[in-house]
Amino acid sequence: MMQKSSKVIVTDSSCFIILQKINALFILKELFQFVLTTPEVQIEFGYPLPSWVIVESVTDKSLLKKYNQFVDRGEASAMVLAREVNSDYIILDDKEARKFAEKLGLNVKGTMGILLIASQKELIPSLKHYLDLVQLTNFRVSKAIIEGLLKDAGE
Repeated sequence: MMQKSSKVIVTDSSCFIILQKINALFILKELFQFVLTTPEVQIEFGYPLPSWVIVESVTDKSLLKKYNQFVDRGEASAMVLAREVNSDYIILDDKEARKFAEKLGLNVKGTMGILLIASQKELIPSLKHYLDLVQLTNFRVSKAIIEGLLKDAGE
């Protein structure tokens, strides 16, 4: 399928929603070779996805059904896809979904972590600027997390 050296991520709708609200969807394209999601996540997002996002249906429908007992359908589909393509990361922001994905052995990042990576790779001039924009949306990030991110970014 895809080479192991490729950076392959699977993302849930929250990442697309947050990055679109702060005009930063480009970060995913710049950071990762392959950005994948599922039709379920695409529907949750509710807007057309950029052409570089690969929308792929999961093949293991029984696993999807199983995961869907614990997390919403978009998150469940993203987790199944992440396993099927052996992704480098799955991007999830919901706390319970993250815990569940980690129990499954998936490598989880959140949207704020993606912003930190973008800052460290100098794709964005200031992490603080983007975190300030996030705080203007309805997405909630604790003060402790923001302080930790800014410390990690050296801001």
